[in-house]
Amino acid sequence: MKSATFRAAAAAVALACAFGVSAKTFRFSSQGDITTIDPHGNNEGFTNAYLDNIYEPLVTRGKDLKVEPALALSWKLENPTTMRFKLRPNVKFHDGTPFNADDVVFTFQRALSDTSNYKPYLAGVKEAKKIDDLTVDVITEGPAPVLIGQLTEIRMMSKAWCTKHNVTKPQDYKNKEETFASRNGNGTGPFILRSREPDVKTVAVLNSNYWGKMDGNVTEIVYQPIKSDATRLAALISGEIDFVLDPPPQDIPRLKQDAKIKVLEGNENRTIFLGMDQFRDELQYSNVKGKNPFKDQRVRKAVQLSIDVQAIKTQVMRGLSVPTGIMFAPQVDGYPKDLDKPVAPNREEAKKLLAAAGYAQGFEVTLDCPNNRYVADEKICVAIAGMLAQVNIKVKVNAMPRATYFPKIQNLDTSFYMLGWGVPTFDSQYALQSLMRTRVEKSADGDYNLGRYSNAKVDAAIEKLKTEVDGKKRAELAREITVLHRDDVGHVPLHHQVIPWAMRSNVSAVHRADNRVVVKWVSIQ
Repeated sequence: MKSATFRAAAAAVALACAFGVSAKTFRFSSQGDITTIDPHGNNEGFTNAYLDNIYEPLVTRGKDLKVEPALALSWKLENPTTMRFKLRPNVKFHDGTPFNADDVVFTFQRALSDTSNYKPYLAGVKEAKKIDDLTVDVITEGPAPVLIGQLTEIRMMSKAWCTKHNVTKPQDYKNKEETFASRNGNGTGPFILRSREPDVKTVAVLNSNYWGKMDGNVTEIVYQPIKSDATRLAALISGEIDFVLDPPPQDIPRLKQDAKIKVLEGNENRTIFLGMDQFRDELQYSNVKGKNPFKDQRVRKAVQLSIDVQAIKTQVMRGLSVPTGIMFAPQVDGYPKDLDKPVAPNREEAKKLLAAAGYAQGFEVTLDCPNNRYVADEKICVAIAGMLAQVNIKVKVNAMPRATYFPKIQNLDTSFYMLGWGVPTFDSQYALQSLMRTRVEKSADGDYNLGRYSNAKVDAAIEKLKTEVDGKKRAELAREITVLHRDDVGHVPLHHQVIPWAMRSNVSAVHRADNRVVVKWVSIQ
C-alpha cells in the first residue's frame, strides 16, 4: 500500500506541474458517505457517481447524457443476440497492468455472480466471450434493446488485481462483508484512489497515465460526508469546501443571495416512493398479528389517499419536488406523460377503505427511512407519519444512515419503507423490471422489489418488454405495466426529485439529470 500511495502522490505532483498554477484540489461534500469502493458491491446512485472517477465502463454518457465510447472504441450488432465490442488499445489500470478482453470477460462474470448488486444492468446477458485481446462479444439470451444503456453501469476491473487480492466475487454488501475491494480501488479512470476512511474522508489523485481528455483542472478530489445541514453549508460559505451536492431546500434562497456561492438546479432522473411488504402473512414491524394489512389493496390505497404530496412539496421540499403518480421520471424512455398525475388526498375515503378492510381503528407500523441519502428524506417520512395518523395508522419512523439502511432493506428486513429510484439506463425497463417484476432471488427480476409485490399480468408484460425492439411497442408495454401497477397500488409514488447543487462561485461543473458530479469536467478558478 505504501508503494501504491507513493506512486499516486508522485503522479499528482507531476500533473500539478503539468497544469501549472491551474492545478486544484476539489473538496466536496454531501450528507452521507460512499457506501463501498467495490464497483459491483452496492448499486446506489451516489456510490456509482463517485466510482465513475476511479473505474470506467465500456460505454459511458457524455455531457448531454448520450452514450459515447469509453473503454470500447466501437460496437456493432453481429446478430440479434451478439454485440461485438472493439476495445480501446493502450489503456492501463492504475497499477500499470494493461486492460484487455480478459478483464472484460472477468468483469461480466463478477457482475453476474451471486453477491453482485448489479445484475439489473446485465439483464438478459448470458456471457462475454473473448475473440482476441481487443475484441469481445457480449452474448444475450434474446434481443437486448437496452443493452448499451445498461452497460454504462458495468465498471471494468482487473482480473489480475482481483485474483491477487482474493476479490474475484463482489463483497456481500447486504450482509456487511468487508473485502480488499470495498476499501481499495484499481480502475482505469481519471483519478486514483489514495486513501479511504469510511464516514470521514476519501481522497483520490489525478491519473497521470489517463487515456482520456480532462476538460477540468482538478488534480485531487477530497470527499467529506457532513451529516449536519448547518455544518455542511457553513463549510461551503467559509470556503472550507468547494461544493455541496445536496443543499437543504430551505437554504436555497439564502445561498442564491450570497455572491460567493453559485447554485445550479434541475430535475433529477429519480423518483421517491413508499414500498410495503405484500408477501409475509404477518408484518414483522406492526401490532397486527396473524395477518398482513398491506396484502389488501384497500389498505394500500388508503395509505396513498392519506398522503398529500403537494403539501410535502410546499412544506418539506420548499417547492423543490415534482409530485407524481408513477414510478419513473420524464427523462426516461417509455414515460407516459398523461399518467403522471399525483393522487389527490382524500382521508375520509381512506377511512372507509380501512374500515371495509377490517381496520376501522387503524394499526401500528414502522416506516424505515434513510436520513442521509435523499433530499429531506427523514423529514419526508416524519411528514408522512403525521398524515397517516389522521386515518389512525400510527407510524413509527425508523430513520438511519444509508450504510445501515441499504443492507437492512436489501435483506427484506422491513414492513414499510421509503426509497428513491434513479434510472441510469434512461429506459423504463430498468425501473419496471427491478421494482415491479415478481422477485426472483439472485437475479435481475425484482431485484429491488423489496415488498415483493406480484402481479402475473405485470410479469408477462415485462417479459415482452425485455426483448421488444420497436420503440412504440416498448412505450405501449411500459404504459400497460404502469396502469396495472397503479391500480394495484403496488407502491406509493411521492415525487420526482429536484437537485440543486451549491458551489463556490469560482467552481464550474456540468449539472446533469443523473445527479453525478463528473470531476474530470470540474474547473476551479
